[in-house]
Amino acid sequence: MSAASCLLTEDQFLCSICLDVFTDPVTTSCGHNFCKTCITQHWNVNVQSQCPNCKEVFNTRPELRVNTFISEMAAQFRQSAQQKASSSSSEQQAAKPGEVPCDVCTGTKLKALKSCLVCLVSYCETHLEPHLTTSVLKRHQLIDPVENLEGRMCTKHDKLLVLFCKTDRMCVCMLCTVLDHKAHDVVPLKEEYEGKKAELGKTEAEIQQMIQKRRLKIQEMKHSVELSEEDADREIADGVQVFTALKESVERSQAELISTIKEKQRKTEKQAEGFIKELEQEISELKKRSTEVEQLSRSEDHLHLLQSFRTLNTAPPTKNWTGVRVSPPHEGTVRRAVSQLEETLSKQMKKLLAEAELKRVQQSAVDVTLDPDTAYPNLILSDDGKQVKCGNKKKNLPNNPERFDSCTTVLAKQSFSSGRFYYEVQVKGKPKWTLGVVRESIKRKGFITLTPEDGYWRMGLRIKNEYFAFTDPTVLLSLKSRPQKVGVFVDYEEGLVSFYDVDAAALIYSFTGCCFTEKLFPFFSPCLNAAGDNSAPLIISPVNHTE
Repeated sequence: MSAASCLLTEDQFLCSICLDVFTDPVTTSCGHNFCKTCITQHWNVNVQSQCPNCKEVFNTRPELRVNTFISEMAAQFRQSAQQKASSSSSEQQAAKPGEVPCDVCTGTKLKALKSCLVCLVSYCETHLEPHLTTSVLKRHQLIDPVENLEGRMCTKHDKLLVLFCKTDRMCVCMLCTVLDHKAHDVVPLKEEYEGKKAELGKTEAEIQQMIQKRRLKIQEMKHSVELSEEDADREIADGVQVFTALKESVERSQAELISTIKEKQRKTEKQAEGFIKELEQEISELKKRSTEVEQLSRSEDHLHLLQSFRTLNTAPPTKNWTGVRVSPPHEGTVRRAVSQLEETLSKQMKKLLAEAELKRVQQSAVDVTLDPDTAYPNLILSDDGKQVKCGNKKKNLPNNPERFDSCTTVLAKQSFSSGRFYYEVQVKGKPKWTLGVVRESIKRKGFITLTPEDGYWRMGLRIKNEYFAFTDPTVLLSLKSRPQKVGVFVDYEEGLVSFYDVDAAALIYSFTGCCFTEKLFPFFSPCLNAAGDNSAPLIISPVNHTE
């Protein structure tokens, strides 16, 4: 028997219904073998008694008896498989907590390698072997080991959940589609799985994108904090500088006030000393005369008294001290000093704040060079792109879309669409010039109106040495000094364009409330040559940060 069993293949000991080794095998009249329980349950579900293999129909249900021969062969085969599993179990790992154990192992439960969705059993390496070698079992669907395989069975029909009802959004078995879910939109689990997996992939990509955006936002915020910290340090340094200068000014004024009061006190004391000395001298003379008068009044000599009376009766030379006063010289001194200090501090504070403001905007300095493709044909640009002046002769240049053909203008190569930027231009020796920024879409050909509404934010020097901000209408500017170098500052998000007199550290003019939606380009116009009177160039200068 043992030798015979070795000649048989594993397929011959497997029930075609449960796909496992026979348990109580029975043989139908058509010659096929099944587990007694499997064939009985199969016939209980189906109306006709039919062989699952050859489809032969039996008019009356056959009386089933256990085939003892096959039963013994199956028992030996099962024992042999168990011995084989036992011999190899020492080489395999026992299932640890949290791992799926093999459902077939009778002793130590080994770690399952796969779970079968047809058998609803998890197998270790040894017990999985029939599914890898037996042709019938190879058709079973194997997955990574999972627990609770019973949960993959339909609780109502005890059939494997192999379909998905899109109508009711639930997993169903084959019988469900005939009974409870008839006429519903039903698809195989794999099809729905692929669709949902694609959705999950898309969702995961969206989540990763959201995570990336938030990480970038965190970096942006951290960068903003760093910039804020740098700004705070600069503001503190500027504040300390301003208040130190003001403190020193107050201390100087205090010292000057004390010195002035003391000097006035010394003069008062010296004047009083002079008056006192003069009064003491007069007192001495008066005392002397008083003695002489007293002696004469006691004389009994009539002739002597009368002869001396005329001399004594003449008043000695004395000063009228009635209007003489030593009045306090300090009245109103503190008030005048404080008033003067207030005026001085106000001027100094404005100057210091202006210097601090210029120093702040200079932190946004950028490198700017002129773009020859935009230059009016009469303009002459330096090789390094840092200087421009107007010549008397028009050059033959390509009339490309970027070039201005009716005004003495050139733009920078660089453009800006966010943040802040600042640059400085020397205008020394020029009776006419214009500076500013423009948006990318400005008109460049023919007659042009150059106002903020048209995309131009400019200021400059015109006839009669008058400075203008070219708004609509134009604003005449009142400047205390003639700028030799002009700083141009733009805050894109704030909608701000400001012009500074760099040497005087003074604000010239600001366009506020601007709405920028395009790239901005620095704008330069040296104006016409005017027969050589305006031949000096505009020079883009390196920014020397104000100390």
